[in-house]
Order: sequence, then structure tokens, then C-alpha cells
Amino acid sequence: MLYRDADHWHAAAHKRVMVFGMSGLGKTHMSATLRASGQWFHYSIDYRIGTRYMGELIADNAKAEAMKVPFLRDLLLTDSIYIGSNITFDNLTPVSTYLGKPGSVALGGLPIAEYRHRQDQFRRSEILALEDTEYFADRAQSLYGYPHFICDTGGSICEWVDPNDDNDPLMTTLGSVCLPVWIKGDAAHTQALVARFDKAPKPMSYQPEFLLECWTDYLAETGTSEDAVNPDSFIRWTYARALEHRQPRYEAMARWGVTVTADEVASLKDEADFNTLIATALERTKASL
Repeated sequence: MLYRDADHWHAAAHKRVMVFGMSGLGKTHMSATLRASGQWFHYSIDYRIGTRYMGELIADNAKAEAMKVPFLRDLLLTDSIYIGSNITFDNLTPVSTYLGKPGSVALGGLPIAEYRHRQDQFRRSEILALEDTEYFADRAQSLYGYPHFICDTGGSICEWVDPNDDNDPLMTTLGSVCLPVWIKGDAAHTQALVARFDKAPKPMSYQPEFLLECWTDYLAETGTSEDAVNPDSFIRWTYARALEHRQPRYEAMARWGVTVTADEVASLKDEADFNTLIATALERTKASL
């Protein structure tokens, strides 16, 4: 790890961390708290995906919908209007809207083949955005003068690494640049995430093999044809499975860094709290070795 213990962490002139874990456990809160200090550069993987690697795909998808409306079609063809996505750190809706949900087109879903195609686009984009971490860490310091750096990853990072491979290329690269920090939730957090997702199901990105398994099982269990699947029903059904699938992957990834709890993260009020939290986590890790 980049930092051996609490003393090494506190003494570091340049602190770099990469936070990962299930969406909804505090990554955004942690990143926003540090960004507000004025000393930390916040590198959002999802923002990078939406602006650099999938920005054109997202805009073209919106244009394709607009082209179906004669009034808007004429304006687009004469360059009279401009269509683009307004992605911010706090609004990543254009990315999730593009990903969509599989199922009945009449119910707002995507044919499974198109859905899997977009999933693959996202997978490649996320890996590229993660590989950009070192570039942005160096850029934040040399160009903007930020002494510290946090990489705010998406919940699907665990899908693209082999967490049981000590030489996994992506984790090896990221671990050489930042201290990986896993935000771990407990059973109560899991129940809360499932309940929240059930109220407002949102698109997710899945490992291809996991998605195929879930899609096949759902069709068999419900007796539904592919073109009749209710998109929200499917992703609700899949979400709890996704949590169960990801938990051991996150846990295995945690050996590259340190682990903090969602409750600890929720209590963060400022940069000083964060530095104390990471120092404590480093000492816990050191004691367990």
C-alpha cells in the first residue's frame, strides 16, 4: 500500500485515495466532503464516462429520439438547435438513461441484444476511465495545484477486475497510484438499499456472465417472453442478486487497501474527520497482518 500506517498517512504531503463500494453507502458524501475543503481534487469515474467516453453516444441517442419528431428533425437538420447532455457530479442521469433497462419496448425497455451492447460500451468506458486515474492525479497536482486526490469509482468496478488474482492488472495499477478504500455496509444497509431501489429502480451495469444468468433465470421463473418483460420488474428482481454477487468481490478487492464502514463514512463532517478515519483504518489493517 502507498501508506504503511497512520503516521505515514498523516505525514504524506500528497494523499491519494480511491474509494469503492456499493452505490448508496457514502462514496459521494466522502468525495463531496473532501472537495469542499478546497484541498482535494475529486475525480468522478461516472462523470468521466459520461463526458469523455460515452458523451457522444448519449447525445446521439437523444438526437435519434428528437429525429422522430418532425418539428425537431427539421431544426436538427438545419443546425438550428443543439442537443447535448448536461452531466454534473450531482446529476449523472444521462448515463443511466442511455444504459436503460432490458425488456418490453412498449414499457420503455430495450431489446436484450441492444441492452447488452450498451452494457459492453459502458464496461469498456469504465475501464478506460479507471485507467485515466493516474493521469488525473498527476494533472490535479501539476496543473491545478491540488495537494490531495480522491478517485470516486462507480459501484460496478468490482465487475471488471478479478478480485482473487493478486496480479489483476487494473487493481495493481490503481493500487500503485491510490490507496483503495472499501466502504463496507452491513445487513441493515443492504436492506435499506434494496428498499430504496425498489421505490425507484435505476439502470445498473453488470458483468456479462452475471447478466446472462439473471436474464435466463428470470425468463424461466416468470414464464415471460423476452419482448414482454417489464423492465422495472426485472431490474428489481436482479438488484438483490447483484448485491449478493458483488459483496464478496468488494471484500476480496479490499486486501489492496483498507476498509471503513458505511456508518463511519456517514459521520464524516470535514477533512480532519476523513484523515482520522483513514489513519484508523490503516492501523486496523496493520494489526490484522
